[in-house]
Amino acid sequence: MDVLLAVLFVVLAPVIGGLVAGIDRKVTARMQGRVGPPLLQPFYDVAKLFEKEQILVTPSQNFYITAYLVFIVVSGALFFAGGDLLLVIFAFTLAHIFLVLGAYSAYSPYSFIGAERELIQIIAYEPMIIISAVGMYMVTRSFYVADIMAAKVPLISYLPGVFVGFLMVLTIKLRKSPFDLSTSHHAHQEIVKGVTTEFSGPMLGRVEIAHWYENVFLLGFIYLFFAANPPVAILVVAIVYFLEILVDNTYARVTWQLTLKSAWIIAGLMGLANLGILYYLSEVLHV
Repeated sequence: MDVLLAVLFVVLAPVIGGLVAGIDRKVTARMQGRVGPPLLQPFYDVAKLFEKEQILVTPSQNFYITAYLVFIVVSGALFFAGGDLLLVIFAFTLAHIFLVLGAYSAYSPYSFIGAERELIQIIAYEPMIIISAVGMYMVTRSFYVADIMAAKVPLISYLPGVFVGFLMVLTIKLRKSPFDLSTSHHAHQEIVKGVTTEFSGPMLGRVEIAHWYENVFLLGFIYLFFAANPPVAILVVAIVYFLEILVDNTYARVTWQLTLKSAWIIAGLMGLANLGILYYLSEVLHV
């Protein structure tokens, strides 16, 4: 593993993630006919959170949210260092379990519902993320991100169905409509924010920073599908994020039942069908 890349991720990801959040707000405002906040507004907001008094419903909340941030950072550092993709997914999932535990520990009805919805989202997107990792293994014969990055042919040429399926769950992971079930960044949902309702001050600031780390990691995952051609990969990442913003501003939130069905149908029809074709070509036809 490349330790330098891991260190660069730890240092630079909050900066990049914050700027992406600022661009997101600016583009969203333009789509809604508004001027929008300054590009650096997300940094100002988080700085204000760290200036506020720390209010805890229960002491365990602090531990769970710190663990959430730490495991998000670890999963991203392992990913950008070229580590084992399965270990990355394990750390990523564990991070969100800590977020759910933090919400449960508040004993608040809004926080409880948010935690329940966060669990549903984990159930919805986790199969597709694992299918993506398996698809990359079938093409490169390795679960290591460094080996996947070194593939000479873009993975998208082998995994178009997996890529479409991953885009589906990416909307869930970026917490954008129509799948922003447990929390979102829209103003009309700021009073009752589901899983983060009972987090405030520096604790909510750590949640926001973890979200920045998470977004950079997810965009890096998109990059993997086109890693053989870096300029194209960067362009695709930018286009995908713009489309996510467009979808976020076009569709209203759907029910958790539809979210679950949609994610699993995409995973089943697109992801598994793609893996089945890959297996047939490699093991039966030896292509």
